[in-house]
Amino acid sequence: MSEIEKKFGRTLVVVAHPDDEAIGCGLLLQRLQHASIAFLTDGAPKDPYFWGKFGSRTAYANLRAEETRAALQGLRHVKTHSFGARDQELVFHLDAALEWLRKMVVKERPESIVTHAYEGGHPDHDSCSFLCSIIEREFDLPVWEMPMYCRAGGKLMRQHRLHSASETVTLSATKAEEQRKEQMLAAYETQDEFVRSFDMTAEKFYLQPQHDYSRPPHEGKLNYECWEWEIAGSDLCAAFGRVLDANQVQRAKSA
Repeated sequence: MSEIEKKFGRTLVVVAHPDDEAIGCGLLLQRLQHASIAFLTDGAPKDPYFWGKFGSRTAYANLRAEETRAALQGLRHVKTHSFGARDQELVFHLDAALEWLRKMVVKERPESIVTHAYEGGHPDHDSCSFLCSIIEREFDLPVWEMPMYCRAGGKLMRQHRLHSASETVTLSATKAEEQRKEQMLAAYETQDEFVRSFDMTAEKFYLQPQHDYSRPPHEGKLNYECWEWEIAGSDLCAAFGRVLDANQVQRAKSA
């Protein structure tokens, strides 16, 4: 058994969008023997800016699902599941997504979870981090975060770790692994320029710190605030607080 297998074992990868799995853990997926991927959105926002040239939001979502199948072709040990929220709107479906994730954990019996870092890059990414923090406590599972992109000092940074962690795992690609990851990313033709802006030769994962989800992940403007999307970090934190309060009430009733 490899060191990666000993560290991660059966792994549930919880990501926001089709292509996040290839960008964030395309190397890791090649080294695991048992992996499941839970996609929490369909990768298609409501704004026609993203899907206009594809005819409809539904057509765009279907195309992104086809890209995922092509990206993961040949990785027979990897299974996929989809919750299906609309891109950029996972925060509005946290309760349902949490219940769905609980069922995924029971079904797949993972020994570890890999998900997004809490970094303010994308509201769906931050929502994944939050949901997995609850799963970690409820199921006593280690959660590994993967940094993707964030604003640091006002500059857009890729694969930049914002928070300290008790343990970090770094993967360096072999030539064959790098070529396979390039193929995975190339399958996402609708995201071509974006996915190719990331490093294909290394991936980093760190044990999820105890984030304070009542506060944004860092001071200053978050990336999606800089992009002037409709949701702000304070909106996410308020939604996270409501879910935490509801879970505390539910646990009290069950006690």
